[in-house]
Amino acid sequence: MPAVLAAAWSLLAAAFLAALVLVPRLRRAGVVSGLLQDLVRYGKTKRGCGQRPGWLRLLQVPKRWFTHFYVVSVLWNSFLLIGLFQAEFLGGSLPSWIQHVHRSLGRDSQSEDTGNEHFSALLVLLLLWLHSCRRLAECLWTSVFSNGVIHIVQYCFGLGYYIAVGSTVLCQVPNNVRNGKELSVQICWYHVVGVTMYIWASLHQHRCLVILAHLRKSKSGKVISLSHSVPFGDWFERVSCPHYFAELLIYVSMAITLGFHNVTWWCVVMYVLFNQALAAVLCHEFYQKNFSSYPKHRKAFIPFVF
Repeated sequence: MPAVLAAAWSLLAAAFLAALVLVPRLRRAGVVSGLLQDLVRYGKTKRGCGQRPGWLRLLQVPKRWFTHFYVVSVLWNSFLLIGLFQAEFLGGSLPSWIQHVHRSLGRDSQSEDTGNEHFSALLVLLLLWLHSCRRLAECLWTSVFSNGVIHIVQYCFGLGYYIAVGSTVLCQVPNNVRNGKELSVQICWYHVVGVTMYIWASLHQHRCLVILAHLRKSKSGKVISLSHSVPFGDWFERVSCPHYFAELLIYVSMAITLGFHNVTWWCVVMYVLFNQALAAVLCHEFYQKNFSSYPKHRKAFIPFVF
């Protein structure tokens, strides 16, 4: 297991955990700077933070540019998926840059090699690519973006994230993918459980995004408003941000598909947990502040828990 990758994802997770714990408290104490607010908030959650300096507003881009994240993810993961498929089934080798990364991380060509490890990584990369394709389609044809903005640092970080997460999957595969042997594809119980959970979480995430989009559309499908309303239905009955909760479950399903034991991917899951929890808490705060009749039983992120 590449300890360097696990450490990097752990540091990112720790940074978002610190933001999750500290930012709301510091804001209530009135000691959070405008720059820090801009770096942790986006879209509707930027409202109510007061007038930002002009130089900060120059560093904003439209929130609808989220679409670019999934364009990059689809293209990058397509490239990785094709390379891994060729190495797995056509007797090729992994790209030289991946082999170089493997050596840098201490995972050389003599590292332990199991067919299930190959197939699990290939399956997770496929799931990640399908997830990116669906999210891109939803951004293009389902979601209705308001005039919200994101900070340029958030935008660049998002682009880098979707490159890094696919690369992390590929780095779980040993250099000697075939080593002269026939690849043995063995479907295990954890593959079935992981893919089933992935499909379940993806369906709910899509339903929740459709519910959000319908808040701004007429029955005929025409966009009639860009304002925010209180969503109801599906997992919205339990949490304010079920699409963030579904995102977490999707990454957990990939950890299961990798066989539970991949520490690096569990570090990715921890990053997703704290990243999505921070966004959910800020959205929950927005709903409570702007809608006096907002359901009091709803949690922010995880049903019945948080």
